[in-house]
Amino acid sequence: MTGHEYANLIAEYILRRFGARGVQIFREVYVGKSIIGKNRRIDILVLSQSGDQAMAIECKYQGSQGTVDEKIPYALKDTEALPMQGLIAYAGEGFSKGVLHLLEAAELSAYCLPEPGQEKANTATVELDHQLAMCFGWWDVLVQGKTPFVLPNAAEVADATTPRQL
Repeated sequence: MTGHEYANLIAEYILRRFGARGVQIFREVYVGKSIIGKNRRIDILVLSQSGDQAMAIECKYQGSQGTVDEKIPYALKDTEALPMQGLIAYAGEGFSKGVLHLLEAAELSAYCLPEPGQEKANTATVELDHQLAMCFGWWDVLVQGKTPFVLPNAAEVADATTPRQL
């Protein structure tokens, strides 16, 4: 898979999974300057329907050993410098152990490798899902399958707070 194909796969997944929430997906959008003064082009811009929330996503796929390792620290620093919410979506078996550890530990990265046509979350997409949920306020994505915590009935609360003699 090429980097371009990977970015298209991520864009397709986001649109299938979250398009009904009113987001639009744009590919290869210029967003200000990079940390070295070049015109920055991001792979994916996710924009809310109202236009008041957005996320920039850089896509990094490495299927075999190569030179992308050298680009990851720069990509992370450049993502940190974005004047908006951004992250790096990554996948592939070709990252060195050190760079993979760097990506796994970075706040601004998310492992994501959906299947073509995938519409539902799974372990290969949950990191990106959570990042998007936090950016756009889709809290139901984070608490899916959970029930709200409730206090026990009043008698149990009173009994639990009453001092006991030893």
